Order: sequence, then C-alpha cells, then structure tokens
Amino acid sequence: MLVIDEDAGARRAIAHELAMDARVRIVGEAGSLQEGKRLLTQHEFDVLIIDVRLGGGKGFELIESARRHCSSVEVIVHSALEDEVHVRRAFTAGAWGYLVKNSWFQDFAQAVLQVVNGGAAVSPSVIRHLLMRLGNAPLALREAEGGPRGVLSAREREVLRLVAEGHVTQDIARHLSISGRTVCAHMKNICLKLQVRTRAHAVIAAANQGLL
Repeated sequence: MLVIDEDAGARRAIAHELAMDARVRIVGEAGSLQEGKRLLTQHEFDVLIIDVRLGGGKGFELIESARRHCSSVEVIVHSALEDEVHVRRAFTAGAWGYLVKNSWFQDFAQAVLQVVNGGAAVSPSVIRHLLMRLGNAPLALREAEGGPRGVLSAREREVLRLVAEGHVTQDIARHLSISGRTVCAHMKNICLKLQVRTRAHAVIAAANQGLL
C-alpha cells in the first residue's frame, strides 16, 4: 500500500501504526504531489491512504489517477476537511474510506482491512455531520434531495446500515443469516439505485437521502 501526505508527522504516524500489523505492507510513502505521481507509476499496490489537500487540493487528481492505474485499488482519504463538499468529491473520485484527522477513530490497520474486505471506513463524525444536516433540513428539501424512502428495500437498508457501522461482507452475511454472495448482490443493487460506485459513497448518499 501507499501513504501520501504532505504532513510528515501524520505520514510517519500512519506508517508506524501500519508497520505493526503483519497483514499490511507499505511499499511507498510520499510527501508531495510530484512524489505521489511518481509512486503511482513505480509501485504495484492495492490500497492508497491520501490527504486530498495535497498540492493545493490536487490530491483528488491522484485518487483518479490511482483508480485509472488499477481499477481495483482501495482509496482511503485521511484529511482534516470533513465538510460535505470534500467528502462527496472524494467518494465521487473513487475513495472507499474517509477518515478525519485527529478524530477518535484512528485505527488505520482496521480501516485498511475493512476496505479490502468489502467494507467502508468512514469516521463517525462524517456520518453524524450528514445526518445532522439532513435532520435540520426542511421537509420539502429532504424530499426533493432524497426522493422516496422506498427506493431501497428494507433488507437493502439493513445491509447498508451494517456497512455504515464498519462490518465487512462476511460479518453482514452472518448477522443476517444470508450468503456473502447475497450481500454482494444487495450492495450491487443499492449502488445502482443510488447511482454511486462504492460502498462508502452509498453510505453517504443514503444518509443524505434519509434512507438509513
């Protein structure tokens, strides 16, 4: 995996924590946009942790470049920015996780393992922010943005709530007494209905639309 962050202290902390877990192997680190671009072309990797403020906000471009380099790569954004605009842009670019810097949820190894096993790694504060925004919005606005609650079936909402809580495919399958293949089928339908590409983006979209 790769770690790209202009904050040397944050980058060292992430790398140190991940190095303690034998299941995770870091193949490269970068502290600038240019170094990040070079790493993308020089290494094979399956997970990228990146701060989107890299190069004055051009970290989003690296997310898109990483996805073009390898469509199966999992991207986790680690940023001090937790506003809706940046969160949405990150997931639209192809991120599978969004961790807020200095929040209480800072288990990077767990986040990496969650996304590679089909889950979503999203800081609770991000979900809370979107839920609060939804809850404070006028009813007419919520209906206009969210559409009918019936867009997702009861079982699909149940699956998505478990994804939002950080559960991976097999955990969800055991919890609901269904197969992992059925969980994946539900998630495929959810993504199609919400018009998103990733599980993490589905969680954000569903929360914003009042479907969770």
